[in-house]
Amino acid sequence: MTDKFQALMIDKKEDEQSVNFVKISEDELMEGNVLVDVTHSSLNYKDGLALTGAPGVVRSFPMIAGIDFSGIVKASEDEKFSQGDRVVLNGYGLSENHFGGYSERARVKSDHLLKLPDNISNKQAMAIGTAGYTAMLCILGLEDWGIKPEDGKILVTGASGGVGSVAVSILSTLGFQVVASTGRLNETEYLTSLGAASVIDRSELSEPSRPLGKEIWAGAVDSVGSQTLVNTLAQIKYGGAVSACGLAQGMDLPGTVMPFILRGVALIGIDSVMAPMDKRERAWERLSNDLDTAKLEEMIIDASLEDIPNLAQEILAGKVRGRVVVNILENN
Repeated sequence: MTDKFQALMIDKKEDEQSVNFVKISEDELMEGNVLVDVTHSSLNYKDGLALTGAPGVVRSFPMIAGIDFSGIVKASEDEKFSQGDRVVLNGYGLSENHFGGYSERARVKSDHLLKLPDNISNKQAMAIGTAGYTAMLCILGLEDWGIKPEDGKILVTGASGGVGSVAVSILSTLGFQVVASTGRLNETEYLTSLGAASVIDRSELSEPSRPLGKEIWAGAVDSVGSQTLVNTLAQIKYGGAVSACGLAQGMDLPGTVMPFILRGVALIGIDSVMAPMDKRERAWERLSNDLDTAKLEEMIIDASLEDIPNLAQEILAGKVRGRVVVNILENN
């Protein structure tokens, strides 16, 4: 008889979604050529959307939730991986069309797995998680556009959240002057401890304004979208860029082309879900070098798998600061 293990399962019947803890066996996992004992996962904004029934996130049911995990290879049919290898997986359809990381065990495709750098622990990997990996992709986007610390201030919107917290930390470590935008000014001390030079209220960016504003920012990392992204673009210096990776305010873009055609501003779209492996390897290598682990520890909220349904509500309400790390081993 195959051992049973715990997972957090999303199901939907007659347009009504349910979220339940279940016991399943390896035989019930989806196809793949690597079996992983999951040690940690994390809570991302997208996880909150999936667990609360937002349309279009989960593509098939039933579905194990969790868009990322770190763990230890239990068995592999691919010679690239061996038993005992420490691995991480972000995106690639986890919790959309393939069972995700809120499970004590996962079976996935080897082409989607990445070996963890030696200096990043399994817990740190999920303190980084999809949010931190996305933040690094955003920063690489700005760097590849040619933006340097001497070019001027960098704006980070949604700065108290997962993407924003990691972006503030890494950008400051790289020598950028970072201005953090947040709806929670009571988190100013937290954001300055991560490296923000100053903190502004998100209301300065969230309401309709002129199509072109004063040139303030050399670049920006935006996880908010909608009017905030429009106003950010309107304030970017000539030749600057914005890496856009989120839609916390909305998926619309109610602006004009003026920043693009009059100031040569670039809008860099960041897709962390299906990013090719070379980009992932580059991002994790840079994370292993550029992310201050002491600052990373300040971001961590420890949680168990049982905490996730309630925390999913809180992350959508903007009440979660930093990064929630889910210790799956607590359930063993």
